[in-house]
Amino acid sequence: MPYLALVPSWNGLHPLIVHFPIALLLVAPLFVILGMAIGPPKGRPFLVSALVLMALGTSSIFVAVESGEAASEIVSSNSAGKAVLLQHQNLAETTEVFFTLLTVVLAVLLYVPRLLRRELGPQVNVALLAVFLLFYITAVLFLVNTAHRGARLVHEFGVKAPVASCVAATDLVSSPSRED
Repeated sequence: MPYLALVPSWNGLHPLIVHFPIALLLVAPLFVILGMAIGPPKGRPFLVSALVLMALGTSSIFVAVESGEAASEIVSSNSAGKAVLLQHQNLAETTEVFFTLLTVVLAVLLYVPRLLRRELGPQVNVALLAVFLLFYITAVLFLVNTAHRGARLVHEFGVKAPVASCVAATDLVSSPSRED
């Protein structure tokens, strides 16, 4: 009896996972802005939420990069497609580094003053978060360019990763019974 693959192979996971870091990391700065607008201490839960979103998004970037590397090993494309694939890989690795650093920086901004028992003044806090957001915009540009290169690979060059290794049509569609 043929089986339906419920979980794709590692190299087929990439198309399913890549959208998580994009969504999480594009939403996180909205929480930073809310935390800045409300101000300490009421805005702190928004900043902590932004940090959680960033940590989840950054973690999922690592999964996306690793699964993408596995998927790229089975891709055969023309030279233009390979050039875009190389750009996509380089941008993904740079994006991974940027968001890792930004996640650490936000954690430092949130927790080091408390550990040192020296809270930052509201104006200093807003200024540091504004500078943080400027760097975040740069990282988002890398994220969007990475996603764009990936979309080009799929839509322009027809690059596909195997999402499921085995699908049984008989399990998915019930055929009408024949009476002889």
